[in-house]
Amino acid sequence: MWAELRPVGRHADTGGYRRFAWTGADADCRTWFQEQAEARGLTYETDRNGNQWAWLGDPTAGDAVVTGSHLDSVPDGGAFDGPLGVVSSFAALDELRRRGAEFARPVAVTNFGDEEGARFGLACVGSRLTAGQLTKAQAYELRDADGVSLPQAMEAAGYDADAIGPDPERLARVGAFVELHVEQGRALDLSGDPVGIASAIWPHGRWRFDFRGEANHAGTTRLADRRDPMLTYAETVLAARREAELAGAVATFGKISVEPNGVNAIPSLVRGWLDSRAADQATLDTVVAAIEQAAKDRAQRDGVDLAVVRESFTPVVEFEHALRDELGRLLGGRVPVLGTGAGHDAGILSGSVPTAMLFVRNPTGVSHSPAEYAAEDDCVAGVLALADVLEGLACR
Repeated sequence: MWAELRPVGRHADTGGYRRFAWTGADADCRTWFQEQAEARGLTYETDRNGNQWAWLGDPTAGDAVVTGSHLDSVPDGGAFDGPLGVVSSFAALDELRRRGAEFARPVAVTNFGDEEGARFGLACVGSRLTAGQLTKAQAYELRDADGVSLPQAMEAAGYDADAIGPDPERLARVGAFVELHVEQGRALDLSGDPVGIASAIWPHGRWRFDFRGEANHAGTTRLADRRDPMLTYAETVLAARREAELAGAVATFGKISVEPNGVNAIPSLVRGWLDSRAADQATLDTVVAAIEQAAKDRAQRDGVDLAVVRESFTPVVEFEHALRDELGRLLGGRVPVLGTGAGHDAGILSGSVPTAMLFVRNPTGVSHSPAEYAAEDDCVAGVLALADVLEGLACR
């Protein structure tokens, strides 16, 4: 399975993956998922929001145990973030069949669409729509860098965009959702454990900062006469690092858009996107407020107009303690429990169904990069741990 997925959407120059929602690479991943389902005799279906499901047992029986993750990527992302969870889910199901397990509850493997938000700027679109955390009207407003709307992209890929929206009937089928994911950090590497259990997801969000100045000639405009939004942006980037470090949080400006984007032109508009995360809501609020204030102070000094828009936000997610503790019991009570600053579909679904997560060791801690890596032995340990969990939850 891993060998089949490896070339899909991989960029020849960077070695990273560009599997963006509703593109050709995404379609190839979806085809791969359907083929894996059919090869195992599973019941395959795509829900109203484009999420894929592969069912063992009656999909409508209820109280199902569901596992899976996503197959899309960030720009030039790594091979493991998302796909490891999907591949491991199919492999765990194969392991249970090898063991001769008798299932008492339906089991499903999922691929949630547009988890990374690389194309339309909002993470976890497929699960947010399903859980009712993103309305149809809001989804219709999403556009990519070329101005293509989400419904246009879905329809071009052969899906009915008019059908998208909350799907409580489907969520009512799910008794538990367990997502396996490569760890995006080094906690397991430092503890020496191949597999861990998630305790919580930090609150996190994305904010767009629009710095509007005045376009002018780079060679003839005196420094004193400039209204250069790039200066304001630069100071805000430094402020983000400073405030995050003081608070023990993280804050990143990782995306920028400049107009008119000419080497010899002072920009008229610099638009930057802030990603910030912290262990608790109060800390996150403090960090973002401090960054905004620093931006306002510098904007006033530079003669630049500033607008800040919160584009997305996910509050802290405490995974259901009963399910989390059950995972620990099923894995022998020797598995470390750790928090994470990364968002996941399991976090979105946690408000609707009991959810839990397993992490597989990442020896470097690098993620969202072609250098992302997990050793084969650790990946196998993750599959076996997931199989043990599914057996404990779904089998007689």
